[in-house]
Amino acid sequence: MEQIASLPRASYEEELSGYHLLSSRACAVTVIVLVLLGIVLDYAMYPQEMMRFALVRVGTSVAILAALALLYTPFGKRHVGAVTFVWLTFPQLMIAWMIWATQGESSLFYAGIILTTYAVGTLFPVGYKYTLSFGLLTMLLYYLACALRPEGIVDRSQFLFHSTIILFSVLGSTVYTFYNERGRRQLFALKDELAQKNAQLELTNRSLADIKGQMLQQEKMAALGTLAAGLLHEVNNPVNFCLMAIELASEEPVAKSSPTLMECLADARQGMQRVQYIVSDLKTFAYRKKGADYDNTQFLFERALDAAVRLVGHEIKGIEVRRELPGDTLVRGDEAAIIGVLINLLSNAAMALRRTAERKPQITVRAAIDGERLRVMVQDNGPGIAPENLGRVFEPFFTTREVGQGLGLGLSICYSVVQRHGGLLAVESVADEFTRFSFDLPRAAGGER
Repeated sequence: MEQIASLPRASYEEELSGYHLLSSRACAVTVIVLVLLGIVLDYAMYPQEMMRFALVRVGTSVAILAALALLYTPFGKRHVGAVTFVWLTFPQLMIAWMIWATQGESSLFYAGIILTTYAVGTLFPVGYKYTLSFGLLTMLLYYLACALRPEGIVDRSQFLFHSTIILFSVLGSTVYTFYNERGRRQLFALKDELAQKNAQLELTNRSLADIKGQMLQQEKMAALGTLAAGLLHEVNNPVNFCLMAIELASEEPVAKSSPTLMECLADARQGMQRVQYIVSDLKTFAYRKKGADYDNTQFLFERALDAAVRLVGHEIKGIEVRRELPGDTLVRGDEAAIIGVLINLLSNAAMALRRTAERKPQITVRAAIDGERLRVMVQDNGPGIAPENLGRVFEPFFTTREVGQGLGLGLSICYSVVQRHGGLLAVESVADEFTRFSFDLPRAAGGER
């Protein structure tokens, strides 16, 4: 019962009001049909009054029909309880008049009053106070129908008997309504609790998906770290030997006398240096100090961008990468994580650009100083993101790639990385025009303002 008492009353009343409205409309139609079918009973019990009673029944049906029409108006929807109470009195007034017009306390129409009382308590979902009030009004109408006859109440024992039966029906309907109302509140409480549990479960699933993504990312980082360590040892030594050999060869008179040979040696030197840069970038991207205070770690965003471009060089081959960076790009944070964000954004842009050949593929990386933050934008002129997918790109495991080409965790992890840096990763896209990802990073103290 504590749970029932703590129900969100506004939502319960709103749901109950809608239920009342639907039930009131259905009951009104049912009562109209029953009132008109009562003409058959009039013919069976009081054939001499059949015509007069038929007119009253039609008038009552028209009045209920008018109330039914009112229930489809804004006023009727707001005051569905009051409107329903009013139209429910119409058949009671009709039956009370018929009792007055026939035999008073001896009239068989008192059974109609009992049926209506039970119907209100069992078929119409109202509160017990509502049912009790309607029952007391019914008893009053029955008393007036018998007492206001010219001869008054003739058979008091029969009047008392019928009144007692009506009272029993009122009390029975009231008790039934009370427990019915409690049952509805308990059902609503269970529905509300289930909705809350589902919401909590959804949040838990999202958290688990995020944790799983982070774990997968950490496993990849560990594997990449092991690879980088091996590359650093196995590649750097031969690369250094090659660079030394190139430098010695460049000093030879034969080489100096041949411009073509010197150009080849310069290209070889640049190639070896590029291998060194890639291994160094891979090492920076892979090795991350556990528990490091990245708020006090500074790095040049321009350098992180250079590393990301080199690491995805094979993916962006043939795509123009434009840079618009300010003179001061010193920021605070996890350089390796930001390199990972840039790699993901550049890789996604390159993959999107591969799907269109209508224009020259281009990726623009723009950064601007905004107070204490560095605003970064990565934009491509590819096919864009479909509107139905735009709101889901940061969801874990959501991907538009084919099976086996990705888990859909990249942008979700990027979102978390930027969030850890106090920023927000956002996306804008226009179909067949562009896709733009933007985020911000904290600037290092002492930078330009």
